[in-house]
Amino acid sequence: MARQKLGQHFLSDAGWREKIARAIRVSPHGMHSAEKEQKDYCWIEVGAGHGEMTEHLLKSCAPVIAIEIDPPLAARLQAMATVKPNLRVVAGDVLATDLRALAGERRMRIYGNLPYYITSPILHRFFEYAHQIDEIHIVIQLEVAQRLTARPGNKLYGYLSVATQFYTRPEFALRLPRGAFRPPPEVGSALVTMRLPGERAKLAIADERAFLEFVKGCFGQKRKTLSNNLRALAAPEEVRAILRTLKLREDARAEQLSVGQFAALHQAISSIPRADDPDSPS
Repeated sequence: MARQKLGQHFLSDAGWREKIARAIRVSPHGMHSAEKEQKDYCWIEVGAGHGEMTEHLLKSCAPVIAIEIDPPLAARLQAMATVKPNLRVVAGDVLATDLRALAGERRMRIYGNLPYYITSPILHRFFEYAHQIDEIHIVIQLEVAQRLTARPGNKLYGYLSVATQFYTRPEFALRLPRGAFRPPPEVGSALVTMRLPGERAKLAIADERAFLEFVKGCFGQKRKTLSNNLRALAAPEEVRAILRTLKLREDARAEQLSVGQFAALHQAISSIPRADDPDSPS
């Protein structure tokens, strides 16, 4: 039985499991010579549940590390591991799990049917290991999937879009009906595939945490212009001057900027001399 406090919606439909398996290339019908690659990477499955997708991941012949927070489900997966030599089960919370320690020297490919209410924290946890991850495939709420893949100018484009596209190259892979799950969720669902690296590989960002905090500030009040949202960092006239230099409108709003334009704006604003900066000219 699903425990709603954990946001559990199990992928019960075998047909949709096969469609996902094909989309993430772990089905025999869409596998890419996994036997030759198995020493180079491992699968990390988040929210493995009853093992609905674990069986498919195991067919890749790569090591599979299944993380499950629900103790009864983790125990069932442990039983599966006794007859599946390439399966390891970790009973715990992915937000408190060191993925690098689990993967060792292997590259990571991640699959997860994520609880919809904590998708963003889990994604940010994945991004901490971006240097070691090749692919992320997640089943999430439809609207969140649309946000991750939204482009500048789209009304759904926001902070999470920028953060995701900074680290990855997201693609909307599949839309899943409510009936594919037990119990069915109240909202639509989708599979999003994210391949790494993203725009980050093209940009020289010294402090990624500071950059993402800056982006978050740009979207602070979405209806306001950047010159208003960034008042704590620079005077409105300074922001407008920088926007002109970057060939952007003076009244530009955050949802109009690409990841690269955010990076350029961040660098320019960070370079403005501060009165309390000991290195600034007096």
